[in-house]
Amino acid sequence: MKHLLTFGERVLAFQRKLAEITIDLPAGFKLINPYNGENKKLIQQVTTIFYQKFFADNIPRRLILGSSPARRGTAVTGIPFEDADHLYSETGIKIDNFYINRSSSDFLYEVMNKYGGSKTFYQDFYTSFVCPLGLIRINEKGRAVNCNYYENKKILNQLEPFIVNSLRTQISLGIDTSVCFCIGSSQNFQTLTKINNKYNFFNVIVPLEHPRFITQYNYQKRDFYLKKYLTTLTKKSY
Repeated sequence: MKHLLTFGERVLAFQRKLAEITIDLPAGFKLINPYNGENKKLIQQVTTIFYQKFFADNIPRRLILGSSPARRGTAVTGIPFEDADHLYSETGIKIDNFYINRSSSDFLYEVMNKYGGSKTFYQDFYTSFVCPLGLIRINEKGRAVNCNYYENKKILNQLEPFIVNSLRTQISLGIDTSVCFCIGSSQNFQTLTKINNKYNFFNVIVPLEHPRFITQYNYQKRDFYLKKYLTTLTKKSY
């Protein structure tokens, strides 16, 4: 009898396909691929343990999409919105030379905890990005900085086939397409909406403010946004 892949095994297969991706971008831009970087064996260990731990089933999940992995965030760990310390507690594997905006990750962990904890949260949601590989550009000082897929129209046009194919593949993992939650209520939401209008991936896309916007610029309203996240994510139908 043929083995039916779990949700987590399908995610890992998707990531193995991402490891093969190469896209020649214009000078000054570069994709960051954690699944085929210098730490690829370590990343494979971490992602295997993580997705086998939280996604070893075939439960349909709703999709939460950020824009693209930060070069010192998910582009290092390979797991969306998870920082090294939390991954160490979940997998027992230490990832060195890692940095993330802890205020942003802490906000998302607080959302998960109030939702019922990581296990309950990941039973209902699968997190990813519109562009699942990191993107950097070289600034005027010659330094590599984060770049979002929507910041440059030429880059967006070049990445669109990859983005569309990645969304299709991830939906096939077992995604409930009645709703998609978009982290980033401005440009990411607007660009994802345009893509969705063209390809009809989801019935509705619901925007949520980015944790960095909340913690850095609206910290006094943190409780308001925390409640908004929970209310939005626990709503049964849209």
